[in-house]
Amino acid sequence: MVNVLHFTDVSVVRAGTTILDSVNWSVDDDQRWVILGANGAGKTTLLQIAAAIIHPSNGVAEVLEEPLGGTDLFELRPRIGFASTAMARRVPAGEKVLDVVMTAAYSVTGRWNEEYEDIDERRAQRVLVEWKLDHLAQRKFGTLSDGEQKRVQIARAVMTDPEILLLDEPAASLDLGAREALLQLLSGYAKEPHSPAIIMVTHHVEEIPLGFTHVLLIKNGSVVASGPIAEALTAEALSITFDLSIDLQQADGRYSARAV
Repeated sequence: MVNVLHFTDVSVVRAGTTILDSVNWSVDDDQRWVILGANGAGKTTLLQIAAAIIHPSNGVAEVLEEPLGGTDLFELRPRIGFASTAMARRVPAGEKVLDVVMTAAYSVTGRWNEEYEDIDERRAQRVLVEWKLDHLAQRKFGTLSDGEQKRVQIARAVMTDPEILLLDEPAASLDLGAREALLQLLSGYAKEPHSPAIIMVTHHVEEIPLGFTHVLLIKNGSVVASGPIAEALTAEALSITFDLSIDLQQADGRYSARAV
């Protein structure tokens, strides 16, 4: 078991506003985490630190046992898989799906003059099969549905065999069918023993895939609850997190919540 993420009293302050407030958090390589919280709670900021995109204002953040501020980010970032809507906006609409995935090998979002080996293309094609995208390999990214684009982003994120996979609201805006198809794929991936540590941000307990092991609840930049899902995900903790009396139900490993 290897520690892949360790935050000690991590805070982020922007323009005098505290986004994260003294967060302590640790993630091991065999864990799959869900981060839950309201809009503006600090979820995406947590992921941005984990992705080595931003540094904390105070405290210590170690990513893959490397302290941010004291390591070469150009060597660290390729070890991290990151899928987000912001990343999707940087992908050229005319880029072929196969190239969207394959360009992860060079950490670029559009083919230019870089050269790829046969092993890169074979790896990209294998990842497309694993995420049920192989039939879209020659399609242009801009012509895909939201659900297909989400899966392409994740396929791109796992292309380089990352040591940690970060997913920022991968099921956002998806219809019921597309959401459930994505959650099935994420569940299968999470259960694979050789998969990396996974951290997924979401707004809804209904979007927690089977196979995820831990949850972090955050409110106004502070941790409300953290730990194994069976222990930390409670109606009381959700009610505090969302400032609303919430009833939590669980059936066959999946969760649902509604206001009381």
